[in-house]
Amino acid sequence: QVQVVESGGGSVQAGGSLRLSCAAPGYAYDFNSMGWFRQAPGKEREGVAALYPYPGGSTYYVDSVKDRFTISQDNAKNTVYLLLNTLKPEDTGMYFCAASNRGWGPPLSSSSYNYWGQGTSVTVSS
Repeated sequence: QVQVVESGGGSVQAGGSLRLSCAAPGYAYDFNSMGWFRQAPGKEREGVAALYPYPGGSTYYVDSVKDRFTISQDNAKNTVYLLLNTLKPEDTGMYFCAASNRGWGPPLSSSSYNYWGQGTSVTVSS
């Protein structure tokens, strides 16, 4: 069973920053894509950022986080980060890391991913 593990959530004031980490320890192969999703209370889960590790590390972002969030990969296999800058109260929610080894679907669509972490909470106060 592939396990995806997130860390790094917390509570910050508006304008602050956080860095989320995601890894799949023990998984020996390469994922085709890895992404971050978030779900605010009472809202549907939305894709925030995604990365295709190979060949060139292409990245994708939802418009609301462009120029504020950055997804990146570590040299370690199947490890990605999400740097959240200039946080706003509307960024509050549970952030989930997702990974796929079954091909390339729309990068910010949850249906493109077959492995999910348990989530890490981000709270931004005004």
